[in-house]
Amino acid sequence: MKKIGKQTIKFNNPPTILECATIVGPKEADGPLAKYFDRCLENEMWGEKTWEKAESKIVKETANLVIAKSGIPANEIEYCFAGDLLNQCISSSFGLRELNIPFFGIFGACSTFVEGLSLASIFVENGIKHTISTASSHFCSSEKQFRFPLELGNQRPQTSQWTVTGAGATILSNSGQGPYITSITSGKIVDMGIKDANNMGAAMAPAAFDTMMTHFRDTGRSPNYYDAILTGDLGYVGKDILIELSEKAGYNIKSVYNDCGVLIFDKEKQDTHSGGSGCGCCASVFSGYLFKQLKEKKLKKILLMATGALMNSMSSQQGESIPGIAHAISIEI
Repeated sequence: MKKIGKQTIKFNNPPTILECATIVGPKEADGPLAKYFDRCLENEMWGEKTWEKAESKIVKETANLVIAKSGIPANEIEYCFAGDLLNQCISSSFGLRELNIPFFGIFGACSTFVEGLSLASIFVENGIKHTISTASSHFCSSEKQFRFPLELGNQRPQTSQWTVTGAGATILSNSGQGPYITSITSGKIVDMGIKDANNMGAAMAPAAFDTMMTHFRDTGRSPNYYDAILTGDLGYVGKDILIELSEKAGYNIKSVYNDCGVLIFDKEKQDTHSGGSGCGCCASVFSGYLFKQLKEKKLKKILLMATGALMNSMSSQQGESIPGIAHAISIEI
């Protein structure tokens, strides 16, 4: 592998995205991408006693599903990268504790899925045969931790996003016919002073812009190099901000750009305000919809850029602003 520019790594032997799997909740199952998910749950508890246990179960079963789909025995998968939104990433660690694979628990907020794929890609490029990466979120557990218990019935402003209940899992391999992760552009922390926890799109969009511009400068590419540029979790508000920032910088991304949080729900029919968010948003949209588009060669080159808000409930209560980050991977057939 070779570092190019300031923040981009280009792979000499690009890792293959061997297989993906995703399990989502009932609201996601009512959305426009339902047919692309491997399993859609009838309720968000899934037979468990708590939301947190339900999320761990989703992580566990999604990981088991991608391993089964890949045909790679679990004991041949050498490393696992996983993360979620809950304190100390308990959904991932509790859900995967029986997997018996060396484990890296990671946190990048809603950027976690691409962060995990970035790290896994570096391992595979350097001789590791197979890795697994997962990311998850759960609407009920996230609302309870970051905002208000559902029982309060608080009103949500139009800038707020709906945390996706779901998980995505991906196996990377050092052999295969693609799609390939050809490069990664790791993001920097960008803080523009936004303090509104119900306006994550505005907090994260500057980080997405910074990473995207860096990727174009490092690689010498322009937006039209890609069939699609996808952010993970900006929603409608953040999407519009990113388009505006890009136009001011001289880049027109409208024809190739969309956001996973916009794609996963029907804004009007499902009353999701600014769209979807959460670690499971980018993870499930990529592992379901986008991966199938790549395998069928309907898309041949995409830039997947997941965004995260690096805050917690305590930092908001203490009046802190919300730092943002975005990690990008270039995926090509």
